[in-house]
Amino acid sequence: MAKATLAGGCFWCTETLFARLDGVLEVVSGYTDGHIKNPAYREVCTGRTGHAECIQLEYDPEKISFVSLLEVFFDTHDPTTLNRQGADVGTQYRSGIYYHDETQKTAAEALIDALTKEKKFSDPIVTEIKAFDVFYPAEVEHKDYYNLNSNQPYCAAVISPKVKKLLRKHASKLK
Repeated sequence: MAKATLAGGCFWCTETLFARLDGVLEVVSGYTDGHIKNPAYREVCTGRTGHAECIQLEYDPEKISFVSLLEVFFDTHDPTTLNRQGADVGTQYRSGIYYHDETQKTAAEALIDALTKEKKFSDPIVTEIKAFDVFYPAEVEHKDYYNLNSNQPYCAAVISPKVKKLLRKHASKLK
């Protein structure tokens, strides 16, 4: 088994998407890359803790590769907006790949280079690539948020379209 830590805006969105992938065994929403220990959601939302909302997932690399995870990552958020995903604004919503080993780092850099060369996005990719340091799980009320609250306005307006895009673009990677 392997781990990946990714920040692509709201962790309700990313958890929802990656939990649907075949080979992903567990997805935990949380916080990484900040400057205080054990931050709380309300603190992270202020943007003053330096943390990114992220997911940490455990996956089987024999069923899904790290590159396949990154392909879904880049297809399901905007890696060209600094500290923003749609209406979610602040450093906590930045795009980031927090690699667990040099192989992940190399794969992330190579994919970003390839996406840049093929001009997949009209603006430059601003996703940060940093060595993984620490992960703090989010509070329990954030676990499986979308599946438990899919009729909530934010879920319906923001997450549901991402789920539809995942189903359309990555059907072969789903459970």
